[in-house]
Amino acid sequence: MVSWTGHILPVVVTVAVWFFATGLIAWLDGRERATFPRSLFVSGAIGIAGLVAILISAHTVSASAIYLSFAGALMVWSWHEVAFLTGAVSGPNRGPCPADARGLDRFAHASATLLHHELALALTAVLLLFLTWGAANQVGAMVFLLLFVLRLSAKMNIFVGVPNSSTELLPPHLDYLKTYFGPNRLTWLLPVSLIAILALAGWIGSEALASAPGSPAMIGASLLFALTLLGALEHLFLALPFRDGMLWGWALRRRGPPSTSDLTTRGS
Repeated sequence: MVSWTGHILPVVVTVAVWFFATGLIAWLDGRERATFPRSLFVSGAIGIAGLVAILISAHTVSASAIYLSFAGALMVWSWHEVAFLTGAVSGPNRGPCPADARGLDRFAHASATLLHHELALALTAVLLLFLTWGAANQVGAMVFLLLFVLRLSAKMNIFVGVPNSSTELLPPHLDYLKTYFGPNRLTWLLPVSLIAILALAGWIGSEALASAPGSPAMIGASLLFALTLLGALEHLFLALPFRDGMLWGWALRRRGPPSTSDLTTRGS
């Protein structure tokens, strides 16, 4: 039976945090570059606090500990997002894709634009798994790992090409990344990714339904279920004529008008 505290409330919390956190990060990274050092300092402090929250809650099994671990993972993730979107941690390549790059050469150039960021995410995921290995509450590590996998899937889809690669949340100083986006097309990767994510959501949802009513296990599974569904939704946005400004226009108002240049350097 569906429970308010065990199923519905965790989903509501996840959606609300996803909406407002995404908008806040977009707003911070769309401000004047002179504000970036302060944003990095504040987000770094929040990220460290999130790591502490995960460690504190790791050996406690209660509803509050589950939510604390969940919040901690999102705080650490937000730190990485701010670092990337401000340009502080991205990759050794910070220029547009060469016009003649194709195949593996194009992939190598694209990977170099994100290398440091991806390594930081992967190392953080490994660190969280190591620190909470065998702990009673591993929600924080699972949340971070899930976010990493979902984001990696979205990036790979955008690289090979999707029908709708909305870039309104991408700050102007990272415009060069658009030249690594694949052409506007539907490939086999997007539907396969979407089916796999929905299957994962179904499995996690069944675990939530099978858990004891109102238990911490039910809450943790419901949080992960909601996060996975949001990942599926973000992949669906890549196939539909969806603009980021439809949801986060309030966070993008400080930015100048989007670039109208036709980025013809996209590979095929």
